Parts: sequence; structure tokens; C-alpha cells
Amino acid sequence: MLNRTAEALYWIGRYMERAENHARLIDVYYHIQQDEFSSNKQDAKQFEDKWRRIVEALGSNASFEQMYGKYNEQTVLMYITLDQDNSNSLVSCISQARNNLRALREQAPSELWEVLNSFYLWLMEHKQDGLLSESPHKLLSHIKQWCHMFYGCAHSVMTRQNEWYFMECGRYLERAENTLRILRTVQSMQSTHSSQSYSYLQGVLQSMSGYQAYRRIYADRMSAEPIWEFVIFNPVFPRSVHYAFRQFIKHIRSLVLTEQQLKLAHERIVKQISKLIAELDCIESSELDSETKDELTLRLLNSCSWIGGELGKSFFLVGVVSA
Repeated sequence: MLNRTAEALYWIGRYMERAENHARLIDVYYHIQQDEFSSNKQDAKQFEDKWRRIVEALGSNASFEQMYGKYNEQTVLMYITLDQDNSNSLVSCISQARNNLRALREQAPSELWEVLNSFYLWLMEHKQDGLLSESPHKLLSHIKQWCHMFYGCAHSVMTRQNEWYFMECGRYLERAENTLRILRTVQSMQSTHSSQSYSYLQGVLQSMSGYQAYRRIYADRMSAEPIWEFVIFNPVFPRSVHYAFRQFIKHIRSLVLTEQQLKLAHERIVKQISKLIAELDCIESSELDSETKDELTLRLLNSCSWIGGELGKSFFLVGVVSA
């Protein structure tokens, strides 16, 4: 398997997960913003600050401010969804996933290309006026459905070989990183707007489709501590950090490698992710204060960056396909 093929598949997994995560996050937080603003719970400065936090959750503040300057509903929605100059917008993620898959059309199942190409063509039909003339909920719901269709198709038709494992590694590493970024943003928000944190804590769960699963375990305990515990440590919730790490190590362990140098690099990455999982298994969340939680979240986020960097150096031809 060529290095650039592995890299393309890895980034397809990351881009598709990123697109779905963006759609989930924007949809939930858009409605939170609208509810708070319409009920006069915040002034214009607070409203702008909370739009800024949506961009912050995606790790794109510097890029946004350079392009738009001011945070408001129109600029943030455009930047995150249809701005082709933003490499992390929804349309850019789908476009880059499509470009990578197009380069692999001879190796990848034709059904995958048909779904992703149709998704891209549908998305390109939606211009700025169409998005901003009404609530973006309908558009974002369709985007999530397209992503689910792609996941379902991949799960049904891809052989369980290195191609599948690299794509799933990208998917779950992206998922862990996205979850940690959202938590970091909410932790920051709590320190400055603690009286308004309830809706955002609930929004964390809703953006991950975890509200009902959370309520089955914690009932009416809607506070920061159990939500943080659920999103970080729960081993069976599909969008928790713990679950994402376990899925990542499952798929990276399944890779079949022949070169000794790759085997050594593979072993180094597996050891690092195993340490992270063991640490999560041993931590008692009730013993952590807010500062320690913030440190742990940042450390896990840095570990995701390290793992991604090691994958790039060890398995891929750097700069050929990746973003």
C-alpha cells in the first residue's frame, strides 16, 4: 500500500468526521444563541463573544479574524459552512475529502465515490443567500444525513484491510480532538459566564447526540462535573474521548505492516495511546478540580496533535495529500 494512498484515506476519515462535527456544533449552538438573544439574556457584546466561542471550538480564531474581523451571526455561519477560502469550512472539508477519494477511484469502492461526489455537488448548489435567508437548521441536518450515508456505505462495502483501518484511524483521532476542543471552549466560558453555563453544558451533549444517553445514566444531574465525566471517560458512548481512543488503537493495531521501520514507529504510537487509555481508566474524576480538568483536557488535546504528527512522519509522504 503506497504511503500517499494511506494518507489520502486517513484524511478522508478526518475530513468527513470534521464536517459532521461542524454541522452538529453549529446547529446546536446556533439555536442556543437565538434563544438567549431573543429572550434578552445578553447584550450585544456578550452575543458577539459567544459567536466567537463557536469559532474557538473549531480552533480557527486567527484565520477568522484575519478574514472577517467581527464576530456575528452572518460572518460566523458563512465562515464555517460555505466559505471556500476557509480550509476547515464544511464545503472545504467535503471538497478535500472528495479530491482525496478521486485520486483513489481505482482502489476505493465505486459506491463511496458516488455518495461523496453527490454530496459535494449538492452542497455546492447552496449559496450564501440560500443559507442566510432562513434558519440553517435544514441545511445542517441534510449535511449530517449525507455524512451518515457516507459512513454507512463505507461500513458496508469496504474490505477490512489497511485501507479501512487508516480511514477509521483518521476518523476517531479527529473525533477525540473535536470533543476536546469543545470541552476546552465550554471550560473557558464557565470561568467568565458561570451563571449562563447551563445551556452550553446541555449544548455539549446535544452537539454529540449524547443528551438521552447522558440522562439514562445521570438523570437530572445537569452540571459540569458529570457532563465532563461522561464526555471524557464513558467507555460505551461513541463520541467520548475514551471511546475514540479505544477505537483508534483497535484500528491502528489491525494494520498489517512489513517494513521494520514502520513496525517500530507503529509500536511507538500504540504505546503512547495505550498510556493515555490506561490513564483515563485510572483517573477518579471526582478527585479533580476545575484547574486539573483543564490541564488534563489540554494534555489530551496535545497528545492528539502528537499522534497525528507521528502518523504523518512515520506512514505518509509529508505534504503530498494532507492538509
